Amino acid sequence: MRPSILRRLLRRVASTAALALVAATLSTVGAAPPAAAAGGLQQVTGFGSNPGNLQMYEYAPAGLPANAPLVIALHGCTQTANDYYTNSGWPKYADLWGFAVVFPQTTSANNALSCFGWFDPAKDTRGKGEAASIVQMVEHAKQSHGSDARRVYVTGLSAGGGMTADLLAAYPDVFAGGSVASGLPAQCATSQAAASGCQTGPQKLTPAQWGDKVRGSYPGYSGPWPRVAIWQGTSDYTVYPANATALRDQWTDVWGIGQTPSSTDTLPGNTTRSTYNDASGKPAVQTYSVSGMGHGLAVNPGSGTEQCGSTAAYFLNTICSTYFTGVFWGLDQGAPGGGQLPAPSGLQVTGVTANSASLSWNAVPEAASYAVYRNGTKVASPTATTYTDTGLKAGTAYRYAVAAVDGSGTSGTTSPQVTATTTGSVPAQCFTATNYAHVTARRAHTTGGYVYANGSNEKMGLYNVFVTHTLKESPAGYFVLADSGCTT
Repeated sequence: MRPSILRRLLRRVASTAALALVAATLSTVGAAPPAAAAGGLQQVTGFGSNPGNLQMYEYAPAGLPANAPLVIALHGCTQTANDYYTNSGWPKYADLWGFAVVFPQTTSANNALSCFGWFDPAKDTRGKGEAASIVQMVEHAKQSHGSDARRVYVTGLSAGGGMTADLLAAYPDVFAGGSVASGLPAQCATSQAAASGCQTGPQKLTPAQWGDKVRGSYPGYSGPWPRVAIWQGTSDYTVYPANATALRDQWTDVWGIGQTPSSTDTLPGNTTRSTYNDASGKPAVQTYSVSGMGHGLAVNPGSGTEQCGSTAAYFLNTICSTYFTGVFWGLDQGAPGGGQLPAPSGLQVTGVTANSASLSWNAVPEAASYAVYRNGTKVASPTATTYTDTGLKAGTAYRYAVAAVDGSGTSGTTSPQVTATTTGSVPAQCFTATNYAHVTARRAHTTGGYVYANGSNEKMGLYNVFVTHTLKESPAGYFVLADSGCTT
């Protein structure tokens, strides 16, 4: 392309298909490639024929044992490998749990704003371009570090998230799992002109049609399939939340497990996690909806085990997505020193009143104390195997889980949740919001692109932010349309 044509194209980028995703991470334009710091991020050359013209950087903890996992982490548009290394939190868990991380980097030579080509079949399909270069990096890292070929994972933000989904579809024989952060379904777009339509609201396809895009990326492959985490902010107006729904539909269909979650719980940072289990009861797909978060990667700076990262442009302080992604993949189970304490068994509700709930569980050997979580938030640290939670609302359901804590203060694996419903009744409540907000707040659900009230199952129209309804809740968890007026 002649320079004059490229300049005109960039001046018109506000109306082009790829603006939303490109502009979203426009915080480091012109940033220099990362310097290789001793003991930190290191550039690797000669990793293969490199058909996608990428650069390879990696971080490997000192003394990394053989057969450790390997993670591939893809930056967003205009970012560098160093940005992702510095702000995402992956080096912290590489040190804590023992694995290597590869940070591929694309440049303006490939794309004017250094975006991975998630919408270009010459770059994102099996054996082609950038996708092929990334797989060459995987092979090089496996040989250099003796990484376990059965535990290779890929994650990415925004355009890197779109490329992550494409890699999972094109190379399910390479990647055991993936995590798509503010990204797009696999093969959502096959040209830059179609990219904007994906970002603001992907095609209205059935789960089977979305699944076919994965199955068509490596014809004849029948499994096993990667386990996929999907992270999305509810206030993301660059890559709209509908993409998370499409990703959920796509990968649950590939797994053949349907779109009804096996469980739903609440995590820190106003995050709702929905888990879709495979036939054996193991999580195959998880969605993490971060209420109020815009476009970016969820981080939570701090020194706690569940805290990570640094806030920066498009690294947003809500929850450490890297920690929960790593636990979902099982990276914590391979930690040096034997990993975490097991989850307490036998958690049960032993009694409720109008304002309290009592719990008990079985002891875990070597536990110094326990962490009790209510609706995903830690509320107590008892040393006994019983706890009574007080100050609750009448007639309300609360979800509880427990984890054992060792002598160093490290929490182990969290138990399955139980639900305690306090006695008494709660007054009727009315909520006026968009259909999208009702679904996010779990007052309604989606089926086939339409929204239905939880409980009454009344149809509310299309799943978007342009349709508004009033819902009345009575009893708790049962919602009816009350557009003509709502009295409590």
